[in-house]
Amino acid sequence: MTTVFIISAPSGSGKSTLVSRLLAKDPGLMFSISYTTRKPRGAEVDGKDYRFVTREAFEAMIANNEFLEWAQVFGNYYGTHRGILEDARRQSRDLVLDIDVQGARQLKCQIPEAVTVFILAPSRQILEARLRARDEDREEVIQRRLRDAAEEIRNYEAYDYVLINRDLDRSDAVMSAIVSAERVRRTRIEDQIRPILETFEKKR
Repeated sequence: MTTVFIISAPSGSGKSTLVSRLLAKDPGLMFSISYTTRKPRGAEVDGKDYRFVTREAFEAMIANNEFLEWAQVFGNYYGTHRGILEDARRQSRDLVLDIDVQGARQLKCQIPEAVTVFILAPSRQILEARLRARDEDREEVIQRRLRDAAEEIRNYEAYDYVLINRDLDRSDAVMSAIVSAERVRRTRIEDQIRPILETFEKKR
């Protein structure tokens, strides 16, 4: 059984770093590479960080109902292709999605059993410092991200887990604990429970 982990966070909260750490140490996880129409930033690689496509190609995929979820963010499309969930199920791996609040809401409607995690910085000041330290965005973009962060954070109650990223190592450990806990839910180990029960039935 594949468990879907949806990770959301305002830009600059440390989400990408935490997801990278989680994936690096857990071979049972698969990362869902989102499609986007925005241009690559910095050292981003097509097929590794995102699948970069044209606006026309993305809209054609929308028309063909190829996405589990999609949204427009800052004027660009982002979406999760249906094929990635099928791939995870074939490989018996769990799926990690790094998507925004809009996408998380859509996906939770389609996959109600998905596990949702919201990550946030300890304060606006710390979030702003992290955004500026990345040295990627113009001033107006930084201010827009901060405004949007306030709106995103107001959605925290819709998530199963909320992680305040005060310390990277501590947050890393909490993320791993969430994955481990979800893997031992009864629904995840149903196939293992039945054979055990059968051994008791045989003694009757």
